[in-house]
Amino acid sequence: MLRTDAARNRNRILAAAQEVLVEQGWDAPLDEIARRAEVGNATLYRHFPVREELLTEAIEQIVANVADAAEEAAAKEDDPYIALRSFLEAAAQERLAALCCLSEEKADVHPSLAQQKTRMVQAARSLLYRAQQAGRVRADVSLEEIMVAVAQVGRPLPGTSRSAADQFGTRILQLYLDGLFTTTLG
Repeated sequence: MLRTDAARNRNRILAAAQEVLVEQGWDAPLDEIARRAEVGNATLYRHFPVREELLTEAIEQIVANVADAAEEAAAKEDDPYIALRSFLEAAAQERLAALCCLSEEKADVHPSLAQQKTRMVQAARSLLYRAQQAGRVRADVSLEEIMVAVAQVGRPLPGTSRSAADQFGTRILQLYLDGLFTTTLG
């Protein structure tokens, strides 16, 4: 079991890794991750002696959080559109864009990451299917299209800050979700 300060450092390193992955992809420099986590390089390497281990765990944490959000939305919301919307907002908040730097080969090498990714996709696909079956979401949209849009909303544009991405990302996601929504005219 980790000491409190060691656990705090590990969590800060993972959070910083997630941010840097979103911004810079799989080739994100470890020095930048250590700087953002406000730890020394030695601390980073003590927790994660292998680069791929750090980056994979950072991504796995995001995927698990997004899968949890999908399952929670399905369990709590009766309205399938609201459930899907809740999930997609959580996915954007979790910076799902970090998945953009993950190739299928990396998921194949890390079974726990592949398992979390499968869990997320199944839960998300179920939410989308329910919303489409209820006539609340356009039938011609795929989960892959939605996930690409959500990932892009969470990724800052080159030369902009993360706070700018947060500020405009929420609004852009809202506009996108409004485009998915269907209404029945009676």
